[in-house]
Amino acid sequence: MERDELAAWLRLTLTPGVGNATVRKLLAAFGLPQAVFAQSEQTLRHLVSAQQATALLDVPAGLETLAGRTWHWLEETDGDVQRRVATLGDATYPVSLLHIEDPPMLLYLMGQLALPAPAPAPAAIAIVGSRNPTPQGESNARQFAHAFAQAGLTVISGLALGIDGAAHAGALEGAEASGHQDGQWATIAVVGTGLDRVYPGKHRDLAHRIARHGLLISEYPLGTPPLSANFPKRNRIISGLSLGTLVVEAALKSGSLITARLASEQGKDIFAIPGSIHAAQSRGCHALIKQGAKLVESPEDVLEELRPQTGGVEGTPLSIAENDHSMLGNGQLHHESALLEALGFDPVGLDALLARTGLDTARLQAALLELELDGAVARLPGGLFQRQGTA
Repeated sequence: MERDELAAWLRLTLTPGVGNATVRKLLAAFGLPQAVFAQSEQTLRHLVSAQQATALLDVPAGLETLAGRTWHWLEETDGDVQRRVATLGDATYPVSLLHIEDPPMLLYLMGQLALPAPAPAPAAIAIVGSRNPTPQGESNARQFAHAFAQAGLTVISGLALGIDGAAHAGALEGAEASGHQDGQWATIAVVGTGLDRVYPGKHRDLAHRIARHGLLISEYPLGTPPLSANFPKRNRIISGLSLGTLVVEAALKSGSLITARLASEQGKDIFAIPGSIHAAQSRGCHALIKQGAKLVESPEDVLEELRPQTGGVEGTPLSIAENDHSMLGNGQLHHESALLEALGFDPVGLDALLARTGLDTARLQAALLELELDGAVARLPGGLFQRQGTA
């Protein structure tokens, strides 16, 4: 893409009152953005309102600065990490996004662009959920993503805290363990800021790992800060790029349910992991299941549903139950089976465990500490404990 063409596309994005739907109408009529701006106001009024026509003929403030900044960003080198701006008219634009209701006008891409993208889109599964998950929910996200990556699926999420971050990390680990790391996108992060920013900041290292083994995608210009309105909007890209969406944990008003709704409207499969009836983070998943989402208990449940669409993905992932020891590093779980049985899978207090096990306080606390260090048990606020992994 030449600099003049890039500047014209950016001018469209900066024009006030002109959204993606209007841009598509203009491009269908006149072709490239340069041709749109070459039209008279009278001609433009045949397609758009008088106010929009006037706005299109005014050069937005900050255009030259943004164009220069973007061009410089595209020319920067960072090892094997490539950068690109894909427009609606590019052959590299993801075909699957052309079929959603509001495809982005521009996509900023950073990562392993040299990897061949299977047409019309990579075999991908979205994993979304709470920013404040339970330890079990975070573990589930990581383990499911690990298994999907081992099976050859690309995991797509939003780089947020909680479930998103766990999904990205699990996919990177699974791709590395399976040897797929250099032949496919392990994971794709669709973010709600410009790609010159990382939000949240604590995921900076994770974002760099994703760029080396996957892709970072944004529809927002460089310099865009983390505005709250942008995050729900980017969810349509997460669902649009995926064959299905797995919701790990979500409250009833979670943004993850927006992603699930968009995926359903796009004709995609919705999967949900059930949880404790006492946990607020499980209520969104339970609501989705009531509405027809597929209840899943293992990665194989998802892979089996997606098999007709993928033609069968590579590899045979372990179930979470089979994979617990390697994922959690808890080689002593079988020695504590009685205590784990007493814990169940809901959060439980020390007094209840004393009654269930018959152990004295000192022995019980020592056993819980050992399981906590092994990663088999998580300590929750309020003096509660919760079992990790699956039965």
